Amino acid sequence: MYKVLTLNNIAVEGLRRLPRERYEVASEIAHPDAILLRSHNMHDMDIPDTVAAVGRAGAGTNNIPCDELAHRGVPVFNAPGANANAVKELAIAGMLLGARNLCDAREYVKTLSETGPDLKKAVESGKKLFVGFELPGKTLGVIGLGAIGVAVANAALDLGMRVVGYDPAITVRNAWQLSSGVEQEETLDELFQHADFVTCHVPLIDATRGMVNADRIALMNEGSVLINFARGGVVDDAAAIAALDGGKLHAFVTDFPTPELIAHPKVVALPHLGASTNEAEENCAIMVAENVKDYLENGNIRFSVNYPEARLPRLDAWRLTVANANVPNMVGQISTCIADAGLNIEDLLNKSIGDLAYTIVDVNGEPTAELLSALGSIEGVLALRNLGKPVT
Repeated sequence: MYKVLTLNNIAVEGLRRLPRERYEVASEIAHPDAILLRSHNMHDMDIPDTVAAVGRAGAGTNNIPCDELAHRGVPVFNAPGANANAVKELAIAGMLLGARNLCDAREYVKTLSETGPDLKKAVESGKKLFVGFELPGKTLGVIGLGAIGVAVANAALDLGMRVVGYDPAITVRNAWQLSSGVEQEETLDELFQHADFVTCHVPLIDATRGMVNADRIALMNEGSVLINFARGGVVDDAAAIAALDGGKLHAFVTDFPTPELIAHPKVVALPHLGASTNEAEENCAIMVAENVKDYLENGNIRFSVNYPEARLPRLDAWRLTVANANVPNMVGQISTCIADAGLNIEDLLNKSIGDLAYTIVDVNGEPTAELLSALGSIEGVLALRNLGKPVT
């Protein structure tokens, strides 16, 4: 029986992927094998030693100590792309909100107390205060061409926009999904130089913190619109406010309110609505639950932010998994221990990322306590799991 601790409400459709006959799932549970969460901050949490996997039902993982967990041998799973349509729709809505002054126009109408012909006159006289501009022919710069960025770029092309993108680490999978009409820039500065709109779709890491700064905003066309549905901190909010005051920016649409942003008349600040649809919450929960389940039962890793992708089909054999430091001769030492125990390797997979590696080994006999002890004592082994034979 696997025990799964939930730190936030997880969509029921996702939890249904964890069969009750093999999984105990609760918001309070001792010695969990895995943790599922959405926005809960785990940085100050005392994470039990029994935890073998953490699953975030969403894309961003800055609320999880991913590096610390990696060096404990614990993969952190997320759900990239599961909320892509929800965020794409909101990014397109953000462009329209900024370009057409819709929020200000709505507030103006709410102030009208006239009735009948007087109301019609007030409406007609007031609309000139909110003249905006259309999207076709304008240039959209998309920072980050992951699942969300690709979806936004392709949708903007369909709206008649010119689209330029920047992502030096675009994956082959996402490159295949990106329309050939999207122009890719070599540098961020080149992207900003062309842009009437810029939208951000990158995680918040050291390399992206404050990447949209005063110098880059200054490169944009006059009266541009800046959109941030990625993470707070990617945009230098003070620089954006200064650009709004100076006229460089026409509007700033963000999902990450601060008191300064809320108070500014040209800022549209939303309460982190990016993935707040029933469909996105279900998709994220299903995706992360399935991947955590596959890891717990089969040792396979897919969509982890701190470990390499590693998937090996199950044989009628006993499976061991080893999370370890990426150092020479680790696979050799693992193989030697197995051979010394009198077992044959039926199949083996080793993958690495940075200073970490992950090994899946299928052997032809049940591992003994002595073998497990020998493997666990290898210098550089971070976590060892004995998964036994496949569940039928």
